[in-house]
Amino acid sequence: MVTIYDIAKEAKVSPATVSRVISGSARVSPEKERIVRGLIEKYHFRPNAIAKSLIGGQSRIIGLLVADIRNPFYAELSVACEKAAKQAGYHIMLRNVFNDDTIEDDSLEMFVEHRVDAIIQLGCRVDALVSDARYVDHVNKIAEKIPFVSTGSLDGGNSYVFGIDNNVAMDQIFEYLRGLGHKKIAFIGGWINVRSTYEKWTRYVYLHGKYGIALNQNFVQEGGYGFPEGYACMKKLLALGDRPTAVIVVNDYAATGALSAIREEGLSVPGDFSVVSYDNTFLAEITMPRLTSVDYGYETLGAGLVRSAVSLINQQEVPRVTKIAPQLRIKDSCKPIFETDNK
Repeated sequence: MVTIYDIAKEAKVSPATVSRVISGSARVSPEKERIVRGLIEKYHFRPNAIAKSLIGGQSRIIGLLVADIRNPFYAELSVACEKAAKQAGYHIMLRNVFNDDTIEDDSLEMFVEHRVDAIIQLGCRVDALVSDARYVDHVNKIAEKIPFVSTGSLDGGNSYVFGIDNNVAMDQIFEYLRGLGHKKIAFIGGWINVRSTYEKWTRYVYLHGKYGIALNQNFVQEGGYGFPEGYACMKKLLALGDRPTAVIVVNDYAATGALSAIREEGLSVPGDFSVVSYDNTFLAEITMPRLTSVDYGYETLGAGLVRSAVSLINQQEVPRVTKIAPQLRIKDSCKPIFETDNK
């Protein structure tokens, strides 16, 4: 494997001269440049990312830390980030941590070792309602040298946030369901100790008070973010004597489980229940019926995350926290009801 030192030795120049030819950062005599470029072509030499960062100060790589790529939300957003990074002239180094704290810590260190220019984090411990002090310290030490941008936030963290306004999302859902006549509205899935879910839940409670709707505690069911959890949460609602008429599910993935539980009982959507979910991934399009779902605008979100990271790389000023408004996409899973249905 040819190195910059091999090129320098054969060209009878210093490694610094080879570096200057590669980076174009300083003048080199035409004869020396001709010889060096000839050897680079001869050996098909391409400096690796670490060598490039040593030569030019930047690796042109952004580290992307993802909670669990199997979740369609993270898959969609990762693709959007990669597209935006490519347009900005950067490559993505992706690490999927499977919601494992040890893998998360190791991945951050790997990004440091590979001299990434910035780190973007999607989910993981930045979503914790109460930040882990040791993790905050770990991130802060890295953020002293490498810009750190995430979709969530760390209490006391020296990082930047570019995420979704969850209050706006729940407001849109409530306004839509109220406009259809619903008052018995459930919220299922997720965990309250996850910041994004907590924000949805607190807004859900607030809106009950705002509109003078009695809050039924049985209509709130925690339980995770996948198909099995959505199924289990919906089963608990179906076992109630007083059932809701509308169900808000924490994401599309869990909503597929909820739909399955409803069908299993011989009931239908939207005939017996109106269902709204979050994420508006491909799952919302392939379910029967198609799910009304909150669209995060993945292209906009991904571009914003990358734009913030690149601006910080270039030492430009960036707001510490940026929240963008999502948009409820109305499809086929909800219907109007009569007042008697709420009694």
